[in-house]
Amino acid sequence: MINPKKLRDAGAILKNYKRGEVLFYEDAIARYYYQVDQGEVKMNNYNQEGKEYIQGIFAKGKSFGEPPLFADFTYPANAEAIIDSKVWQLPKDKFLKLLEENPEIHHKFTSTLALRLYYKAIMVSEISTQEPEHRILRILDYFKKNNTTDKTDSLSYKVELTRQQLADLTGLRVETVIRSIKKLEQKGELSIKNRKVYR
Repeated sequence: MINPKKLRDAGAILKNYKRGEVLFYEDAIARYYYQVDQGEVKMNNYNQEGKEYIQGIFAKGKSFGEPPLFADFTYPANAEAIIDSKVWQLPKDKFLKLLEENPEIHHKFTSTLALRLYYKAIMVSEISTQEPEHRILRILDYFKKNNTTDKTDSLSYKVELTRQQLADLTGLRVETVIRSIKKLEQKGELSIKNRKVYR
């Protein structure tokens, strides 16, 4: 999202995180801007029974956890490395200064936050009212739109999410996700090759 050279020049450091390592916890005070350089990071919550709900998954070039930097509230979720990762970390004051001095970055950043808000609004509606197959298609379409450049092939996007991650993103049980994916394949909405899902 922000050019790594710009981040480095602004005072960011590149930190290594092992798989499963937590970058920050829910209710912690926001002190840094985070952007993935390598690997994957998820933002998640757990309910009282310990079931995980994934708010989002962020890969190379994606930033996460920014809203608390602009307002006086704590993180609404945890951030955890899904695999070994390298993440840029820029102190809040330097991040805000970077935006102030670079209107083009500020505009791009605002657009990204608006898209995330749109996604959240759509997913809240989907999770509370729609059938499992519909929920899964919506989440796959979101990831396809945000992770591919070639939109010509209707079944070109290889889904890198596990069945468990799909369950955690949609509020479904893993067994329901597996059954729904099989039904969607039968309907021609997606394909399965070597146990990998394509949309």
